[in-house]
Amino acid sequence: MGARKRISAEARKDALKSVSFAKLNNVPSSPRKMRLVADMIRGMEVSRALGVLKFSNKDAAAKVEKLLRSAIANWEVKNERKADAGELFVSTIKVDCSTTLKRMRPAPQGRGYRIRKRSNHVTLFVDTKVVEDEATENNMESQN
Repeated sequence: MGARKRISAEARKDALKSVSFAKLNNVPSSPRKMRLVADMIRGMEVSRALGVLKFSNKDAAAKVEKLLRSAIANWEVKNERKADAGELFVSTIKVDCSTTLKRMRPAPQGRGYRIRKRSNHVTLFVDTKVVEDEATENNMESQN
């Protein structure tokens, strides 16, 4: 690897040091139901989001809670330290469609109605608030 490529790779690695993610593939619930849960925690601080998910009545909330715990653990491994209270927040959460299983249900007069069993993929990004606050302070100082 050349020197220029190594320098840009290290800069990219340092920029992504504060960001960590976790993915959950082929969840057997509809994306529409999962998006309701994802919208509840988008942009929230991590400990508050865990509380919201723990006491939610939705079935998808348990799966997203486990995913959020995985993203936090990934961040801790990446940064080689425990996350402080109020340091991490959910920066991005995406719910995408996955494969749809097509089944047939018997209907009157020899017909068959199609049942679509939908599934989804969830991607959750966790970021630090400290980096974002420092960036906004630096921008304000440069503007003044």
